[in-house]
Amino acid sequence: MIPALLNMARVIENRPDPCKRGLRRPGTWGKPARMDYRIAIAGAGIGGLALAALLARDGHDVTLFERFAAPRPLGSGLVIQPVGLAVLDLIGSGEDLRRLSSPIARMLGHGADGRKALDVSYPQHAPGRGTHRATLFRLLWDRVRALGLRVETSAEAICAPQDGPRRRLHLADGRVFGPFDLVVDAGGAGSRLSPLTARPLGYGAIWGTVPWSDAGLSRDRLRQRYRGARRMAGILPIGCLPDDPTPLAAIFWSMPRAELDLWPRNPGWRAEAAALWPQIAPFLDHIRDDAQMVAARYGHGTLRRPHAPGLVHIGDAAHRASPQLGQGANMALLDALALSLSLRRPLDEALPDYAAMRRWHVRIYQGMSAVLTPMYQSGSRALPWLRDRVLAPASTLPLVRSGLTHLVAGTMIPPLAGTSGP
Repeated sequence: MIPALLNMARVIENRPDPCKRGLRRPGTWGKPARMDYRIAIAGAGIGGLALAALLARDGHDVTLFERFAAPRPLGSGLVIQPVGLAVLDLIGSGEDLRRLSSPIARMLGHGADGRKALDVSYPQHAPGRGTHRATLFRLLWDRVRALGLRVETSAEAICAPQDGPRRRLHLADGRVFGPFDLVVDAGGAGSRLSPLTARPLGYGAIWGTVPWSDAGLSRDRLRQRYRGARRMAGILPIGCLPDDPTPLAAIFWSMPRAELDLWPRNPGWRAEAAALWPQIAPFLDHIRDDAQMVAARYGHGTLRRPHAPGLVHIGDAAHRASPQLGQGANMALLDALALSLSLRRPLDEALPDYAAMRRWHVRIYQGMSAVLTPMYQSGSRALPWLRDRVLAPASTLPLVRSGLTHLVAGTMIPPLAGTSGP
């Protein structure tokens, strides 16, 4: 499946007729009659940087707008799934990501009593890649800078009104840019261009980055420990930073949103986490100050139509979910690839085509996230019992285990519908 995704941008024949899937006939991929658009990308996160690199490869005139004075990542560890890594290979950053990340072969979770609650393996030939968000950002940022793309910093986009058939981008400081053929909203969950109103989830987490500790844990596994569904501690190997070979881990501790809003006024969380899972204690010893941890709040929602004339939304600006399935960064990378392929066609056809390519993959993963998250992060007493005594044993069955492997790898269904890719 993954090699097919790598070949997707290179095919020169027509894509298979998607009419049987309910999609419009999208025409020809490969190198089409040249389409040169003037494009503004609002947001220099993972999706925005990836899209900028892909569009520059196709010859578009791209300007990247970033709200910070100096572009920087937010957050700690994440997992790049095989489908996301395939997109990074197309950009030219895949090998560096492999070198700096940790291969994740398996996801394991246990209850406080030691009962197995989660056991999912990645494909043997295509593990997940645990990485620091700063590492992924650096690789994409270096790629964008090497391409010589224009970057406007301290540039928070607040609206993109139409100017005839095109749009202008208005910034919070009063500056106006454009007109552009297309404005891409890659501003994430805090985007002021997106009409998405996400439903806040009842649980969030605090995340931190620490040196890897010798606690008898394998560095090719994401490990979690639960007390029911009310508490979750986790350790994710994340490789190293580009300028520092020290092996790192991302640690996280989940809590109800009401408690998260009061954090860090509760200094007892480290003792509580160590009591639940003694093996996490050596990692926690590196946390000298709670300011080393970053609070993360989550929401759930999807734009039914992620585009308007001259405006399109990607990543968290278009769809948000719990990080339980580890798909957030990969969804942004796949959105970027889908949009870059669509923009090889006339603009009035490209945006509906982008939405059609991503619709079902996004919906199914959003749905699976909505179903599974309460089993691991909620106040329910019944759902953890169901998870530990029914779902966990069922996950050992061959068909179920294979399905879970495709679920975490991002290949449960083809990520880009109607293409020759997976």
